This record gives sequence, C-alpha cells and structure tokens, in this order.
Amino acid sequence: MTYDTGFVVHGQMSREHFHPEVVRRELAIIRDDLHCNAIQIIGGDPDRLELAATAAAELGLEVWFSPYPLELGPEQILTLFRDCAERAERLRQQGAGVVFVAGVELSVMNRGFLPGESPEERVEQLMSRPERRAEAMRELGVRINAFLRDAAAAVRERFQGKLTYASIQFEQVDWTPFDIVTFELIRSAEVADRFRDAVRTLARDPKPLAITGFGTAAYRGAGDRGGRVLEVVEYDPGTRAPVRLNGVYERDEAGHFLGCRRGSGLFRDQCAGPPADPRPLRADLSDTAVRGVRAPRPVHGTANRDPVSGAYRRARRPHGGRPPLSLARVRCSHLRHQRPRPVWGRRP
Repeated sequence: MTYDTGFVVHGQMSREHFHPEVVRRELAIIRDDLHCNAIQIIGGDPDRLELAATAAAELGLEVWFSPYPLELGPEQILTLFRDCAERAERLRQQGAGVVFVAGVELSVMNRGFLPGESPEERVEQLMSRPERRAEAMRELGVRINAFLRDAAAAVRERFQGKLTYASIQFEQVDWTPFDIVTFELIRSAEVADRFRDAVRTLARDPKPLAITGFGTAAYRGAGDRGGRVLEVVEYDPGTRAPVRLNGVYERDEAGHFLGCRRGSGLFRDQCAGPPADPRPLRADLSDTAVRGVRAPRPVHGTANRDPVSGAYRRARRPHGGRPPLSLARVRCSHLRHQRPRPVWGRRP
C-alpha cells in the first residue's frame, strides 16, 4: 500500500489539506480494514513524510520511507534525501521496520538526466529515434548510476536500514549499492508476449525483488497502453493540477480488475512471494489504483464513505491466510497526482 502525503512540483503542493488526525485515521483503515502490514509513504515534504511514517510505525506497519522528488536537479534531490534519511533513521532507532526508497523514476521525473522540460518530453526524446535508442539508454544508464551511487552513499551516512530505488527498466540500474531490487513494471500490448519471461529474468537476481507499480486503469483499452495509461488526463499548464479527461472513454472496471489480477498472479508465480489477491475497485477512469489486496474477511467499501475505504466496491470473495508482506496502493478520493505502488516478496 502506498500513502500519498502530497507531491511538490515547482513549489505547488498537490495535497492541500494534511491533518494529523486524518492521516492517522486513514492509516488505521489501511491496516485494519484493508489488512495491510506494510506501507510506502511517498511525497515531497519531509515533515509530512515523517509525520505519516511515525503514525504508520505506531500502528505496527512496516514503513517504506519514500521521498518523491519532482522537477528537481541532482543536488536538490541529494539535499532532500539527506534530510529524509536522518528522519527515517530516527524512526528506525525507535524500533520501527523501515526501508528507505531513494526516489522513483528519477531520470524521467526530474531534471539533469534526460533532455526535456517535462516527463513526457523526456520520454519522447529518449524513444523518438529508434536507430539511436539503445545508445541513448546506455548513456542514461551511465548518468543515473553515477547519481545513484552518490545518493546511496549520502543516505547510508545517515540511515542504517535497508535501501532501495524504484526504477524503470530502461534506466539500467546497477543494484550493487542497494539491498532490494525494485521496479515499476507496467505491461503493454507491445511487450505482452515477453512480459512473463522478463519478470522471470528479474526474479533470478539474488537480492529481494520489489514490484512497486503494476496494473492498469478503468477504461477500455487501458491495459494495452502500459505507461501511457495516464495520458488521458489534461493538466493545468500552470499548476499541473488535473483538470479533465482529454476525450470520452468507456468505463471498464472488469478490464481494470483483470489487469490487476493478471499482474499480481504473475508476480506471485514468478517471484515466489506471498500471494496477493486483488479486489475490485471503483476508481477514476485514469487511475491505476489497487493492485493486490488480501483480506481475511470481506471489505464492504460501498457502505463506508471514508476517503480510503470508500474507494472500494464490495469484496466478492473472502480469503484467509497470511497477508502479503507489502501491498500496492489504494486510491484515496481526496488525493492528487497519484503514482504508485509496493507488492514484494523474497525468492526462495
């Protein structure tokens, strides 16, 4: 499960209201109603990250402390990581289980790694010339790995727990400085025939493997679009706040459910991690939302309009047994600019 404390882009905060009592109530719902035992706390404000992480630890949840820089340069990112690493270490020394996540998709979401003024422009620049794509990715790998070595060293000076980075495959990350290998793996029609083998290859790494993003959105055809699934949203050019959909899209919650179920089943089979059983979700058409929730009793989301549990439709099948170590993100109705997040397991 990932909990969004608010993204900071060009000084603008995506989550306007952040009340400690609301945060604690939502985290308690995540633990008690959704039966999660680990949570990824993401956002761009260190104070908010620490507040939410502390509340989660007090509830007995394992915390993935995840500063999420957006549109920052390398030195600004390192400053954010140093601050957050000290906060995460304080929490760890109090007895909490803490994993530090040194950013998410840094090369695309920030400046200094790829040309372009936005994530869309950076990806377009990288992919637009097929004849040079392999060389461009190798060059990116050199730049991002040089930065990640510096980032890992800066974090480890201040934080003594487990360390990872949530990567995209084309970044070609050298995992030597990290304790956990972490990927965002979004299946698309272009790679559908190779996706299972690719996951099997990743699972051969001797280090633990975390999958912090998979699934699809709740409109027809979304499952074929992969990482382009969110391109149906128009954003305000100044604030980058979501405004409206850019067309008319047919709701397809069955496809959304099957996409999430396919992903969780695939990762369970290939990574031999704890089983995760996805539940149907009524979420915005553009949101990739829930991917892997196991509950020992039905979750009656439609009867409760809380911002977290109210996102759920009625669970269709009761399940017992031990929940997975970590569960992916559920949409909170009041959050913005959602990204996503973790299901992970240790191979035998």
